[in-house]
Amino acid sequence: MFSIRSMMAVTRRELNSYFATPVAAVFIVIFLALQGVLTFNLGNFFARDQADLAPFFSFIPWVFLLLVPAITMRLWAEERRLGTIELLLTLPLRQSEAVAGKFLAAWAFCAVALALTFPFWITVNVLGTPDNAVIACGYLGALLVAGAFLSVGAAMSAVTKNQVIAFVLALAVCFIFAVASYPLVTDFIARSSPDLATLARRISMNDRFLSFTRGEIELRDVIYFFSFIGFWLFLNSVIVEHRKAD
Repeated sequence: MFSIRSMMAVTRRELNSYFATPVAAVFIVIFLALQGVLTFNLGNFFARDQADLAPFFSFIPWVFLLLVPAITMRLWAEERRLGTIELLLTLPLRQSEAVAGKFLAAWAFCAVALALTFPFWITVNVLGTPDNAVIACGYLGALLVAGAFLSVGAAMSAVTKNQVIAFVLALAVCFIFAVASYPLVTDFIARSSPDLATLARRISMNDRFLSFTRGEIELRDVIYFFSFIGFWLFLNSVIVEHRKAD
Protein backbone atom coordinates (compact mmCIF):
# COMPACT_ATOMS: atom_id res chain seq x y z
CA MET A 1 0.00 0.00 0.00
CA PHE A 2 1.29 3.45 -0.93
CA SER A 3 2.63 5.21 2.17
CA ILE A 4 2.38 9.00 2.45
CA ARG A 5 4.84 8.89 5.35
CA SER A 6 7.49 7.12 3.29
CA MET A 7 6.95 9.48 0.38
CA MET A 8 7.35 12.52 2.64
CA ALA A 9 10.53 11.04 4.13
CA VAL A 10 12.01 10.96 0.61
CA THR A 11 10.73 14.49 -0.03
CA ARG A 12 12.42 15.82 3.11
CA ARG A 13 15.66 14.01 2.22
CA GLU A 14 15.72 15.47 -1.27
CA LEU A 15 14.69 18.95 -0.20
CA ASN A 16 17.40 19.02 2.44
CA SER A 17 19.95 17.98 -0.19
CA TYR A 18 19.05 21.03 -2.29
CA PHE A 19 19.65 23.47 0.53
CA ALA A 20 22.73 21.63 1.81
CA THR A 21 24.62 22.61 -1.34
CA PRO A 22 24.99 25.86 -3.34
CA VAL A 23 22.49 24.48 -5.88
CA ALA A 24 19.52 26.13 -4.18
CA ALA A 25 21.11 29.56 -3.87
CA VAL A 26 22.47 29.51 -7.42
CA PHE A 27 19.15 28.44 -8.94
CA ILE A 28 17.11 30.98 -6.97
CA VAL A 29 19.49 33.86 -7.70
CA ILE A 30 19.56 33.07 -11.43
CA PHE A 31 15.78 32.60 -11.52
CA LEU A 32 15.07 35.90 -9.77
CA ALA A 33 17.65 37.78 -11.82
CA LEU A 34 16.32 36.44 -15.13
CA GLN A 35 12.72 37.16 -14.21
CA GLY A 36 13.63 40.64 -13.05
CA VAL A 37 15.50 41.54 -16.23
CA LEU A 38 12.91 39.97 -18.53
CA THR A 39 9.94 41.51 -16.72
CA PHE A 40 11.18 45.04 -16.12
CA ASN A 41 13.51 45.49 -19.10
CA LEU A 42 12.57 43.30 -22.06
CA GLY A 43 8.94 43.20 -20.93
CA ASN A 44 8.72 47.02 -20.93
CA PHE A 45 7.02 46.86 -17.56
CA PHE A 46 7.05 50.62 -16.89
CA ALA A 47 6.54 51.71 -20.52
CA ARG A 48 3.31 49.68 -20.71
CA ASP A 49 1.81 51.84 -17.94
CA GLN A 50 -0.40 48.96 -16.80
CA ALA A 51 -0.62 47.54 -13.29
CA ASP A 52 -0.34 43.83 -14.02
CA LEU A 53 2.24 41.05 -14.20
CA ALA A 54 1.62 40.08 -17.83
CA PRO A 55 5.32 40.49 -18.77
CA PHE A 56 6.32 38.36 -15.78
CA PHE A 57 4.02 35.51 -16.78
CA SER A 58 4.85 35.74 -20.48
CA PHE A 59 8.50 34.90 -19.79
CA ILE A 60 8.24 32.46 -16.89
CA PRO A 61 7.57 29.27 -18.92
CA TRP A 62 10.76 29.92 -20.91
CA VAL A 63 12.79 30.57 -17.78
CA PHE A 64 11.47 27.31 -16.32
CA LEU A 65 12.26 25.58 -19.61
CA LEU A 66 15.93 26.46 -19.13
CA LEU A 67 16.25 26.07 -15.37
CA VAL A 68 13.98 23.15 -14.46
CA PRO A 69 16.07 20.56 -16.36
CA ALA A 70 19.05 21.78 -14.31
CA ILE A 71 17.16 20.80 -11.15
CA THR A 72 15.94 17.43 -12.37
CA MET A 73 19.06 16.23 -14.18
CA ARG A 74 20.56 14.94 -10.95
CA LEU A 75 17.42 13.35 -9.46
CA TRP A 76 18.04 9.83 -10.75
CA ALA A 77 21.18 10.21 -12.87
CA GLU A 78 23.26 11.01 -9.79
CA GLU A 79 21.78 8.09 -7.86
CA ARG A 80 22.67 5.72 -10.70
CA ARG A 81 26.14 7.18 -11.19
CA LEU A 82 27.01 6.83 -7.52
CA GLY A 83 25.34 3.42 -7.24
CA THR A 84 23.04 4.60 -4.45
CA ILE A 85 19.87 3.82 -6.38
CA GLU A 86 20.09 0.18 -5.31
CA LEU A 87 20.35 1.25 -1.68
CA LEU A 88 17.40 3.61 -2.04
CA LEU A 89 15.18 0.98 -3.63
CA THR A 90 16.11 -1.76 -1.14
CA LEU A 91 14.86 0.33 1.77
CA PRO A 92 11.36 -0.41 3.09
CA LEU A 93 10.08 1.92 0.42
CA ARG A 94 7.95 1.44 -2.67
CA GLN A 95 9.39 2.59 -5.96
CA SER A 96 6.36 4.80 -6.54
CA GLU A 97 6.95 6.46 -3.17
CA ALA A 98 10.54 7.25 -4.11
CA VAL A 99 9.48 8.65 -7.49
CA ALA A 100 6.72 10.78 -5.97
CA GLY A 101 8.92 11.92 -3.10
CA LYS A 102 11.71 13.13 -5.37
CA PHE A 103 9.24 14.92 -7.62
CA LEU A 104 7.48 16.66 -4.72
CA ALA A 105 10.81 17.86 -3.33
CA ALA A 106 11.74 19.43 -6.67
CA TRP A 107 8.24 20.94 -7.00
CA ALA A 108 8.42 22.38 -3.47
CA PHE A 109 11.78 23.88 -4.35
CA CYS A 110 10.29 25.57 -7.42
CA ALA A 111 7.40 26.80 -5.29
CA VAL A 112 9.90 28.45 -2.92
CA ALA A 113 11.59 30.15 -5.90
CA LEU A 114 8.21 31.39 -7.15
CA ALA A 115 7.24 32.63 -3.69
CA LEU A 116 10.42 34.71 -3.56
CA THR A 117 9.14 36.77 -6.49
CA PHE A 118 6.58 38.37 -4.15
CA PRO A 119 8.34 41.78 -4.46
CA PHE A 120 7.16 41.82 -8.09
CA TRP A 121 3.57 41.46 -6.90
CA ILE A 122 4.06 44.12 -4.22
CA THR A 123 5.57 46.49 -6.80
CA VAL A 124 2.50 46.20 -9.01
CA ASN A 125 0.20 46.94 -6.07
CA VAL A 126 2.28 49.96 -5.08
CA LEU A 127 2.18 51.38 -8.60
CA GLY A 128 -1.49 50.71 -9.30
CA THR A 129 -4.56 48.64 -8.53
CA PRO A 130 -4.11 45.29 -10.29
CA ASP A 131 -6.57 42.43 -10.33
CA ASN A 132 -4.88 40.31 -7.66
CA ALA A 133 -7.16 37.34 -8.36
CA VAL A 134 -5.82 37.21 -11.93
CA ILE A 135 -2.25 37.42 -10.64
CA ALA A 136 -2.92 34.60 -8.17
CA CYS A 137 -4.28 32.46 -11.02
CA GLY A 138 -1.16 33.23 -13.01
CA TYR A 139 1.03 32.04 -10.16
CA LEU A 140 -1.00 28.84 -9.91
CA GLY A 141 -0.55 28.26 -13.63
CA ALA A 142 3.19 28.92 -13.33
CA LEU A 143 3.44 26.35 -10.54
CA LEU A 144 1.62 23.79 -12.69
CA VAL A 145 3.95 24.48 -15.63
CA ALA A 146 6.92 23.96 -13.31
CA GLY A 147 5.41 20.68 -12.13
CA ALA A 148 4.86 19.51 -15.70
CA PHE A 149 8.44 20.30 -16.71
CA LEU A 150 9.74 18.68 -13.51
CA SER A 151 7.88 15.44 -14.23
CA VAL A 152 9.45 15.28 -17.70
CA GLY A 153 12.88 16.10 -16.32
CA ALA A 154 12.63 13.42 -13.63
CA ALA A 155 11.76 10.78 -16.23
CA MET A 156 14.65 11.86 -18.47
CA SER A 157 17.03 11.76 -15.50
CA ALA A 158 16.13 8.11 -14.97
CA VAL A 159 17.13 7.28 -18.55
CA THR A 160 20.85 7.94 -18.16
CA LYS A 161 23.70 8.23 -15.67
CA ASN A 162 25.00 11.32 -17.44
CA GLN A 163 23.52 14.53 -16.03
CA VAL A 164 24.32 16.55 -19.14
CA ILE A 165 22.43 14.09 -21.35
CA ALA A 166 19.54 14.13 -18.86
CA PHE A 167 19.50 17.95 -19.08
CA VAL A 168 19.46 17.98 -22.88
CA LEU A 169 16.74 15.32 -23.11
CA ALA A 170 14.52 17.14 -20.62
CA LEU A 171 15.06 20.46 -22.40
CA ALA A 172 14.19 18.95 -25.79
CA VAL A 173 11.01 17.19 -24.63
CA CYS A 174 9.76 20.18 -22.62
CA PHE A 175 10.46 22.46 -25.59
CA ILE A 176 8.21 20.33 -27.78
CA PHE A 177 5.27 20.70 -25.41
CA ALA A 178 5.98 24.41 -24.95
CA VAL A 179 5.87 25.33 -28.65
CA ALA A 180 3.43 22.71 -29.96
CA SER A 181 0.60 25.21 -30.47
CA TYR A 182 2.62 28.00 -32.07
CA PRO A 183 1.32 28.83 -35.58
CA LEU A 184 4.77 28.29 -37.10
CA VAL A 185 4.77 24.73 -35.74
CA THR A 186 1.14 23.82 -36.39
CA ASP A 187 1.19 25.28 -39.93
CA PHE A 188 4.29 23.25 -40.75
CA ILE A 189 2.74 20.03 -39.38
CA ALA A 190 -0.62 20.71 -41.05
CA ARG A 191 1.03 20.56 -44.49
CA SER A 192 1.53 16.83 -44.07
CA SER A 193 -1.13 15.94 -41.50
CA PRO A 194 -3.95 18.24 -40.33
CA ASP A 195 -4.93 15.69 -37.69
CA LEU A 196 -1.41 15.76 -36.25
CA ALA A 197 -1.53 19.55 -36.16
CA THR A 198 -4.77 19.38 -34.19
CA LEU A 199 -3.17 16.93 -31.78
CA ALA A 200 -0.18 19.26 -31.36
CA ARG A 201 -2.49 22.10 -30.35
CA ARG A 202 -4.27 19.87 -27.83
CA ILE A 203 -1.11 18.68 -26.11
CA SER A 204 0.47 22.12 -26.03
CA MET A 205 1.14 23.56 -22.60
CA ASN A 206 1.32 27.20 -23.64
CA ASP A 207 -2.36 27.78 -24.45
CA ARG A 208 -3.47 26.18 -21.21
CA PHE A 209 -1.07 28.32 -19.20
CA LEU A 210 -2.35 31.45 -20.94
CA SER A 211 -5.83 30.68 -19.60
CA PHE A 212 -4.48 30.92 -16.06
CA THR A 213 -2.75 34.24 -16.80
CA ARG A 214 -6.13 35.62 -17.88
CA GLY A 215 -7.63 34.57 -14.56
CA GLU A 216 -9.50 31.60 -16.03
CA ILE A 217 -9.21 28.31 -14.17
CA GLU A 218 -10.88 25.71 -16.33
CA LEU A 219 -11.31 22.14 -15.16
CA ARG A 220 -10.00 20.73 -18.44
CA ASP A 221 -6.74 22.65 -18.02
CA VAL A 222 -6.29 21.46 -14.44
CA ILE A 223 -6.99 17.88 -15.57
CA TYR A 224 -4.48 18.32 -18.40
CA PHE A 225 -1.66 19.36 -16.07
CA PHE A 226 -2.28 16.67 -13.46
CA SER A 227 -2.71 14.00 -16.14
CA PHE A 228 0.50 15.18 -17.78
CA ILE A 229 2.39 15.02 -14.48
CA GLY A 230 0.87 11.64 -13.62
CA PHE A 231 1.84 10.16 -16.99
CA TRP A 232 5.47 11.24 -16.76
CA LEU A 233 5.78 10.11 -13.14
CA PHE A 234 4.41 6.71 -14.16
CA LEU A 235 6.93 6.62 -17.01
CA ASN A 236 9.62 7.64 -14.52
CA SER A 237 8.73 4.64 -12.34
CA VAL A 238 8.77 2.28 -15.33
CA ILE A 239 12.19 3.54 -16.45
CA VAL A 240 13.66 3.19 -12.96
CA GLU A 241 12.32 -0.35 -12.71
CA HIS A 242 13.74 -1.24 -16.11
CA ARG A 243 17.17 0.30 -15.56
CA LYS A 244 17.83 -0.14 -11.86
CA ALA A 245 19.93 -3.23 -12.54
CA ASP A 246 22.17 -1.43 -15.06
